[in-house]
Amino acid sequence: MSSKPKNIGDLLREFREHSAVMRQELAKVVIGQELVIEQLLAAIFTRGHCLLEGVPGLAKTLMVSSLARILDVGFKRIQFTPDLMPSDITGTNVLDEDAEGKREFRFVEGPIFTNILLADEINRTPPKTQAALLQAMQEREVTVGRTTYQLPDPFFTIATQNPIEQEGTYPLPEAQLDRFMFNIQVGYPSADEEEKILLATTRNEKPEVNKILTARAILNIQKLVHSVAVSPHVVKYVAHLVRSTRPADERAPTFVKELVDWGAGPRAGQFLINGAKAIAALDGRFSIDFGDVRRIAVPVLRHRISTNFQAQADGMNSEKIIHRLVKELPEPAIPKFATPPPPP
Repeated sequence: MSSKPKNIGDLLREFREHSAVMRQELAKVVIGQELVIEQLLAAIFTRGHCLLEGVPGLAKTLMVSSLARILDVGFKRIQFTPDLMPSDITGTNVLDEDAEGKREFRFVEGPIFTNILLADEINRTPPKTQAALLQAMQEREVTVGRTTYQLPDPFFTIATQNPIEQEGTYPLPEAQLDRFMFNIQVGYPSADEEEKILLATTRNEKPEVNKILTARAILNIQKLVHSVAVSPHVVKYVAHLVRSTRPADERAPTFVKELVDWGAGPRAGQFLINGAKAIAALDGRFSIDFGDVRRIAVPVLRHRISTNFQAQADGMNSEKIIHRLVKELPEPAIPKFATPPPPP
């Protein structure tokens, strides 16, 4: 007897249960940082890339490597240094000689051929090497010589950088920053969390995490997340929000025109909708609402808004501008259905 096919409601409930188990497993290794973990999961289940920013010692690398173990996918880490070359990431052609003396080139894959790539301290390597990630992040492929190689599916880049480091760093260009779905700020733990961290990490114990999802399961969940419904009213709200970050737009608020040089592009709207879909799916809901968009507005827009000198003088950064914009931007009016007249 064949089992009854599952509807989208059943699949979303299963996904919500799986995500809860994943967070429990991560909590064995990483204490706190619930919002960071939520945004990481939202990016992974919508084929997005993440840029983690935080001072040293906040478990950024541990968080990513533990997440890879829970997802049961390939994981590679590249420590970005000033002498790192593009071929150290993508791979290179080597000359092989067989027993008969015949020579031919053979491609040796670099560490980028994996499912989750951790680009540790990405701003420590020169722009030439940083640019080696651009094609991989956008097209999920790598071109070496005349041949293009497809990367494994799924593929995610999670990069980290230290925001307070100045010596020997190369800030990421705006074109590459725009490839990252989220710019996630990893903050200090609370006092209670820090005590738990000190207690847990000074023991001679290493907690083990269980594998929850395979690569095939992740691909199926990505399809499920993309099937979450989005109404025209939410699309209109997202478009208005993104356009309001551009000082040249006639609908931009006065404070944006005074404090912002450049606003977000259309890719920001795509990421806002996809991120809101992931948030809704993580909660087990069929469709997204305005609250989901506001929930991920800061990590999506933070690195896509360029402030001017006036903003710096007023103590305003892009995050504060986004918070004010989200607070003041009105939601589109949703027409009400007319109440039918009472029966005679």
